[in-house]
Amino acid sequence: MRYQLYYWPMIQGRGEYVRLALEDAGADYTDVARGKGGMSAMMTMMEARKGTPPFAPPFLKAGNLMIAQTANILLYLGARHGLAPKAEAGKMWVHQLQLTVADFVLEIHDTHHPLGPSLYYEDQKAPAKKRTEEFWKSRVQKYLGYFDEIVGANGGAWLTGRRVTYADLSLFQIVEGLRYAFPKRMQAFEKKIPRLTALRDRVAERPNIKAYLASERRIPFNEEGIFRRYKALDL
Repeated sequence: MRYQLYYWPMIQGRGEYVRLALEDAGADYTDVARGKGGMSAMMTMMEARKGTPPFAPPFLKAGNLMIAQTANILLYLGARHGLAPKAEAGKMWVHQLQLTVADFVLEIHDTHHPLGPSLYYEDQKAPAKKRTEEFWKSRVQKYLGYFDEIVGANGGAWLTGRRVTYADLSLFQIVEGLRYAFPKRMQAFEKKIPRLTALRDRVAERPNIKAYLASERRIPFNEEGIFRRYKALDL
């Protein structure tokens, strides 16, 4: 099956978690909006009100299926490409972990846009600074400490033990993104999550991921996505 991924063509954003899974699986896919006429096609699909239209990207067309929401897409791909356990309990556990990642992604975004996405960062610098301080004081340790402990508790290289899952790939993106957005803070913090940073390194060395990261398909981090580098927030 040739998948069609629909996401904004200029940022990694939430679509990157899907791209990482597709790339690791060696799946045949098209990043539609990055091609000619792709943005128009994506907007047309979102404006539809019949059938099962997606609310917002990312969404994935797989045969006759149209699947939206990052965690929902990954639940589908994980079962079909060996990136999730086969047992129902295991599938739900990895899905649960991915939903927790989604919660954390929202908190990361809110460090630079605490008053909402309709305002520019420049319109909310003071609230962003306050939100970022609270984020690094309590939220980062709460989330990343949790994931670090899960890796250790399962006694393997990955969250569930011996086999990689899409949730591991997503945590790679979290660590990479925080390193980009908060290089100073992250450098000081990483000693607290050694198992998670080691997991990040293992993902980076997976052949398909390594090739993807070196290719033009990997959109560079920038100040339009979820992870944004503002010096005033990285003190």
